[in-house]
Amino acid sequence: MERLNLGDSKRINRRRISDQTLHMIFLACTSIGILVLMALIGTIVMDGIQRLSPDLFTNYPSRIADRAGLKSPIVGTIYLLLLMAPLSFILGVGAAIFLEEYAGRSRWVRLIQLNISTLAGVPSIIYGILGLAIFVRGMNLGRSLLSGVLTMTLLVLPIIIVAAQEALRAVPKNRRDASYALGATKWQTVSRSVLPSAMPGIMTGVILALSRAIGETAPLIMIGALTYVAFLPENLLDSFTVMPIQIFNWISRPSEAFHELAASGIILLLIMLFIMNIAAVWIRNKYSKNI
Repeated sequence: MERLNLGDSKRINRRRISDQTLHMIFLACTSIGILVLMALIGTIVMDGIQRLSPDLFTNYPSRIADRAGLKSPIVGTIYLLLLMAPLSFILGVGAAIFLEEYAGRSRWVRLIQLNISTLAGVPSIIYGILGLAIFVRGMNLGRSLLSGVLTMTLLVLPIIIVAAQEALRAVPKNRRDASYALGATKWQTVSRSVLPSAMPGIMTGVILALSRAIGETAPLIMIGALTYVAFLPENLLDSFTVMPIQIFNWISRPSEAFHELAASGIILLLIMLFIMNIAAVWIRNKYSKNI
């Protein structure tokens, strides 16, 4: 009995040591990731803070660093986001509701869902080529803001559909059964019971997808978004630019002054992403309290 207790004690000690070792490894990995991220953000802030001034918001991009600003890229980014958000939300959530609640589980539905999941991981440059072929040339929309909105909507749609489907699947089945037991129709059950319960997860997925979209450069380069745009788009068929493209252009220039301008643009872009994530958390908490 003493030998058995001694053996158990050794096994317990080994497990405790193993747990502590794994805890230290995971802590080290997390700490390294946080430190690297802080170092990158710190470097960007140190380089760009001196260029953060009212002129950055009121001046248009220029080939002279001291006169350069981000007025048209900031406005273009906001326009792109405001137009893309409702379009992608309606199409993405609508498709997810149909596939999850109405379409059943046939072979064709499974094939469609597999393709949607695959499209969520396709490189963004492919969507740029698709937008160039369909919207810019096929529909003769030109290198316009509307072409950019439609191309970026294609980019985020698979992500939103997958996220919305996962949120809908997470709703307990007994919530649907209770609604049907009260005599509710299919649409009443979806709109008044399932969708409100899934909305926190849906909104989180939508915000994350839009956050990815406003940081993309390759698709917009493919459809011809410009640099050094000294005007604001007045309608959907006007030319435009966005912050990532202007930042990319400044970084590619040899002048240190343009690198500082690029760093200040990155700071503004990070602030926008931070605000969007705060909005996602607030919306998720608001809907969670109402459920």
